[in-house]
Amino acid sequence: MNFTQPPSEDGFAAEKLFNQGYSYTYDDVIFLPHYIDFPTDAVQLDTRLSRNIPLSIPCVASPMDTVSESHMAVAMAALGGIAIIHSNTTPSGQAAMIRSAKSRRVPIHSNPIFSSPSGRIVSIDDFGDSQCILVTESGSVKSKLLGYVSKSDWMKLSDKEVKIYDYMVNSSVSVPWSSNLSEIDAFLEGKSRDFVPLVRDDEVVDVVTKEEVERIKGYPKLVAGSIGADGEWLVGAAIGTREQDRERLEHLVKAGANVVVLDSSQGNSIYQIEMIKYVKKMYPELDVIGGNVVTVNQAANLIQAGVDGLRVGMGSGSICTTQEVCAVGRGQATAVYKVSSIASKSGVPVIADGGISYSGHIVKALVLGASTVMMGSFLAGSTEAPGAYSYLNGQRIKKYRGMGSLEAMTKGSDARYLGDTAKLKIAQGVVGAVADKGSVLKFIPYTMQAVKQGFQDLGASSLLSAHDLLRSRELRLEVRTGAAQVEGAVHGLVSYEKKSF
Repeated sequence: MNFTQPPSEDGFAAEKLFNQGYSYTYDDVIFLPHYIDFPTDAVQLDTRLSRNIPLSIPCVASPMDTVSESHMAVAMAALGGIAIIHSNTTPSGQAAMIRSAKSRRVPIHSNPIFSSPSGRIVSIDDFGDSQCILVTESGSVKSKLLGYVSKSDWMKLSDKEVKIYDYMVNSSVSVPWSSNLSEIDAFLEGKSRDFVPLVRDDEVVDVVTKEEVERIKGYPKLVAGSIGADGEWLVGAAIGTREQDRERLEHLVKAGANVVVLDSSQGNSIYQIEMIKYVKKMYPELDVIGGNVVTVNQAANLIQAGVDGLRVGMGSGSICTTQEVCAVGRGQATAVYKVSSIASKSGVPVIADGGISYSGHIVKALVLGASTVMMGSFLAGSTEAPGAYSYLNGQRIKKYRGMGSLEAMTKGSDARYLGDTAKLKIAQGVVGAVADKGSVLKFIPYTMQAVKQGFQDLGASSLLSAHDLLRSRELRLEVRTGAAQVEGAVHGLVSYEKKSF
């Protein structure tokens, strides 16, 4: 765009704004609009999680035990993002979650129930949440499929004490695990069936119901998804920095983990540096993400050690009390900008971890230099998050807890916050609840559309162009006063209903 004379200067360049000694959060700063010469649909959000892991959308599910297990991993990969499976379980349990996620191709996760022909179904509770019980020769998943018992058929039985082989439906009909949603839908329609097992190497991977297929068909169309060189979903895993985590790492690599995240609240330590070097020596093809860090010096140490990505944030999560308890941390906007400034010089992507409440925060994190955003509370209330729904004051909720909460520490997450010899556990997180948000397969695509609109207003058609605009000082920022933050949100109404889409 040509000007006949230089325009008057508005706002500040990021370099000047973030070098004044203030610790800014996302809400403290605002971008000034730039020039638009492209439509919203032209904005591309493809990015990198780490040096060698590409993603179609800049979204990462946090390694928390109320956020990321196999169901979330499948859904995030199907959307083009990735989930990091938490380590607050045994090494074999974490590896099983990875294998479960990578053995699926559609974002449906039903946990099929199995029985042998000689078994008995004594209660409707034996069906769990499933509409059927699959019958295999041995009664386990790694056995030949013989048939099934539907819940509706079992309820009609007059004598429920008989063995399963007396009334089961004999059928070994299934579809390959690699079938896409359209192929499964066509099979169910053609055979007039309500469900069908997915099989891989004679092992039942899952059961897909017609109801689930119809639900997903109503969501925004899925992209190709995050698929690795092995033809399976990209799935990440968290590990610690203790000696026993080296054994855990071996389990995760054998299970097919595509990337590991060293999960520590303060990553600038000799323990993490040694673990980074160990991972790169033992598994040179495996990307390792270090953190958490919030300063240039912290980041420099981990970059020198050989990390392929950096996780940024300390005390910015909604359930994190590190800044309150330990008086250590940094405002997330400042942390992301500072760390990204040095990481970009080494080609190390940055994950902005924490402080994401809505799409505007995602825009700010990405434009300030991050390549992806890691989300906890933003995803915790979803269908795909672990845990059952309950009700509080008439609202449907799910539990959400910080990995620094005492409750999570009893499961093993204290390794993330405490040294090997620490005896007294001090919480750096809380246990809470978040509202039901529905499926990530629905609200993440809408969130990404909102992010694209933000990028268009900034005149950036990609993450790379946004970073270039920021570093060239063309993109300007200002600090918002408390009154400006109030003005920028909904205000002055007696009541209102807020819907994002």
